[in-house]
Amino acid sequence: MTQTSDLAAPSREARPPRRIHRAWFVAAVAFVTIIGAAAFRSLPGLLIDPLHQEFGWSRGTIGLAVSVNLALYGITAPFAAALMDRYGIRRVVAFALTIIAIGSGVTVWMTAPWQLLLCWGLLVGLGSGSMALAFAATVTNRWFTERRGLVTGILTAAAASGQLIFLPLLAWIVKEHQWRPAAVTVAVAAIAVVPFVWLLLRDHPADVGLAPYGAKEFVPKPAPVPGAARRTLKVLFSAARTGPFWLLAGTFAICGASTNGLIQTHFVPAAHDHGMPITAAASLLAVIGVFDVLGTIASGWFTDRFDARRLLAVYYALRGISLLFLPMLLAPSVHPPMVFFIVFYGLDWVATVPPTIALCREHYGDDSAIVFGWVLASHQVGAAVVAFLGGVARDVFGSYDVVWLASGALCAAAALMALVIRRRPQAPAPG
Repeated sequence: MTQTSDLAAPSREARPPRRIHRAWFVAAVAFVTIIGAAAFRSLPGLLIDPLHQEFGWSRGTIGLAVSVNLALYGITAPFAAALMDRYGIRRVVAFALTIIAIGSGVTVWMTAPWQLLLCWGLLVGLGSGSMALAFAATVTNRWFTERRGLVTGILTAAAASGQLIFLPLLAWIVKEHQWRPAAVTVAVAAIAVVPFVWLLLRDHPADVGLAPYGAKEFVPKPAPVPGAARRTLKVLFSAARTGPFWLLAGTFAICGASTNGLIQTHFVPAAHDHGMPITAAASLLAVIGVFDVLGTIASGWFTDRFDARRLLAVYYALRGISLLFLPMLLAPSVHPPMVFFIVFYGLDWVATVPPTIALCREHYGDDSAIVFGWVLASHQVGAAVVAFLGGVARDVFGSYDVVWLASGALCAAAALMALVIRRRPQAPAPG
């Protein structure tokens, strides 16, 4: 008996230790990269009042620059997804971060509205568009066959984490040292991530001799796809002939209108209108970022297990209800009902992303990252429209009340649209 035991022991010791799959390290690098790029996303809402006071520009003019930024953020995304297929993830992301740093840094010398449109609208919009959620979808599709919903939720939450890290800091810098040092801080944060991307990010599991996480067999790296612009437009024209594409684009446009366009751009000035200090309002947005991380990761977990259409309907319905109550909650100080709104809205902020990506993957297969890029473009167009119209409404009506109520009604429409999306028929299993 003793001899048998002695012989069995080396066999157990000879087993190789179980290693963490490289895909999780790539996801971690992508997470940090998106956090760095998200720094600039925290700044526009903090600049509306300082730029209005220093230059005398109307809030509508400043909102127009933010609108151009948001629109290009979305329009660039599908082309960036195709460029990643052509030139690789690493090159596209490093170039995008550099463009963000240049655009944000040059704004410190601007003296006219067209320069704000050029730097913050055009350059930062193009750079950020290449760092959009289509990047997260590309990483997930290439490196994972299992846990895709969870990983999508984690990468989506990275943008909220960036807001959480930088928003209170940027608000303090704007208050104590004006807006120019805040713009420089954003530029430095973006450029600091470039070395990590270049050294640690890899384009495909085959580059390191691995199969995707959860795959049963090795997947060769596909050849570079030429004609990125032509392929992007071809995928658009093909998807546009299907009903699910328009329903997904419509719901995601309302998602962008009610988050980036509305709350992220106008919540701080709206709270300031009611006497709340800018730093306090910015801190509330940071709290949204905290609970956004939790809500998005949970949404990814739910997406792996439940019907994505019904998840979207619930998310949009709850968001619309919360916006209808917001005009009654704004006050000079932070009180418990406002804290409840912030927590509730944070949990729902981008919880829509994992089920939307899952529906794109279900209906459009290998082209799903590019299709999601176009759906994201609609998200940003919706955000751009409300960023501009929100500023105009404030100039015309003297408050944001009408914008909150209209956005709540749009979210109710998005909930109904999500339920109309049909399920793709599954192929029958082999006999």
